[in-house]
Amino acid sequence: MITVSACLCGVNCRYDGRNSYHNALMEKLASEDFLPVCPEVLGGLSVPRTPARIIGGTGYNVLKGTARVINDKGRDVTGAFLKGAFAVLAILQEHSVSRCYVKDKSPSCGFGKGSLANNRITGVCSALLDQKGIQVIEIPSEK
Repeated sequence: MITVSACLCGVNCRYDGRNSYHNALMEKLASEDFLPVCPEVLGGLSVPRTPARIIGGTGYNVLKGTARVINDKGRDVTGAFLKGAFAVLAILQEHSVSRCYVKDKSPSCGFGKGSLANNRITGVCSALLDQKGIQVIEIPSEK
C-alpha cells in the first residue's frame, strides 16, 4: 500500500481551495492501491486557508521544536501541522504503508533537498515520515 498527497489525486484541499492533480502520477499508479491524505486538513485546517510557511528552519526543526509554522496573517499554526503529520503517520502505520508520494513546495508535504532560499525545504509531515523510515517521493508540479 502507498499514500499520495490528496491534492495530487484531484482533491480540492490546497490552501487556495484547488488541487494539484498530477496526470502522469495518476496514470503510473492506476493499477495500485493507494490512500490519498492531506496532513493540513487532518490537522484541522480549513479549505481554503491562509497560506503558511515554516519560519526558522525546516520540518525537521518544527518536529524538534526549534522552528514554527506561521500563516501569512501571523498566526502560529504549528500545532495543526504537527497534529496532521502525526495523523498521517498513524494512517500509514495502520495500513503498513512504506512509500508516500508528496506535493512539492508544501510546508507539510514538500521533500526538497535544497536551501531555504529557494523554498526547497522538507515540510513537517514529510520530515516525520522520513524519520520513521517511510520512503518519501516528492512530485513536482506539472507544467
